[in-house]
Amino acid sequence: MATIVRGSVPSEEFALHDALTSLSGIEVETERLVESGENVMPLLWARGADEDAIREAFAADSSVENLSLLTTFNHEQLYQMEWTTEIELLVQMLARAEATVLDAYGGGGRENWYLRILYPTRAAVTDTQRFCETEGLTFDVDTMRELGGEPAGRFGLSSKQYMALRRAVEAGYYDVPRTAYLEDVAEALAISDGAVSQRLRRGTKALVEDALLIGVHPHE
Repeated sequence: MATIVRGSVPSEEFALHDALTSLSGIEVETERLVESGENVMPLLWARGADEDAIREAFAADSSVENLSLLTTFNHEQLYQMEWTTEIELLVQMLARAEATVLDAYGGGGRENWYLRILYPTRAAVTDTQRFCETEGLTFDVDTMRELGGEPAGRFGLSSKQYMALRRAVEAGYYDVPRTAYLEDVAEALAISDGAVSQRLRRGTKALVEDALLIGVHPHE
């Protein structure tokens, strides 16, 4: 069964360690990761430092080749590059385990990179863990979620949260201007206003954490 894993890797065992160390305020987040042979070609957003300083730090980083600035938007820069060293774990994930790295976040003063990865099977997760043990690499798994047939599982929601959010959207609760209210959603679900409110708040929080806060460690 397909499985989504959230985990962390020490920055010294990952790409861009030199750049992230030299610019303590920089944050980087991948837009896309593509494996090509023994290299990995990321598109990533960088923020938190002067554009020239970021470009110089990336260019001087021992893991980077073929650096290119693609665009700048709202004090963020989108770069294309190749990672050539400290990427054994990524190559294993992308090529051998046939996983997809949905998000990868590094920097911000943290000592780890944080990743969200979609594995085709639970066995593929085990293969990555065995690979790390054999190669002396660190991959700490924070959460692991198997994806069943229910759509809720893909987004980190309970079935009740998923249904509450879906009904709220269909009814117009999130429209501007609003065309439905909490009591309308509660009536549609045959539960109390308080129960609907809790499901919507908790469901929204789960969605935001799953989609947007990959760089925020659960224990920070």
